[in-house]
Amino acid sequence: MEKAVITTEKAPAAIGPYSQAIRMGNMVFLSGQIPLHPATGEMVKGDIKAQTRQVLENVKCILEAAGSSLDQVAKTTIFMKDLNDYAAVNAVYQEFFPNKPPARAAIQAARLPRDAGVEIETIAFCA
Repeated sequence: MEKAVITTEKAPAAIGPYSQAIRMGNMVFLSGQIPLHPATGEMVKGDIKAQTRQVLENVKCILEAAGSSLDQVAKTTIFMKDLNDYAAVNAVYQEFFPNKPPARAAIQAARLPRDAGVEIETIAFCA
């Protein structure tokens, strides 16, 4: 099975030695996405809801570049700076996964890259 690197300018470029995503067979594995604006590479302004919305928009764009979609997500892992943000993150998350949401874990992390409030990694199927 060949490993294919997935990249798109519609999501932020990697800020380290990793790929935005890797596709192997009918699976795509996304690196954790933080709330960076794709055009500027800067953190989005706003509360945890605005940050979560940007993260999920980034995830959506990478999935599309891989030939997948949010409907094909099997598993996510959400890392939050503060687990007190759980309800606010869930409110936005539900907008992106209104039906048949993927399996998921949510974890409080001591610190995230660029001091983000949220980071989400994703595993999905591809057509």
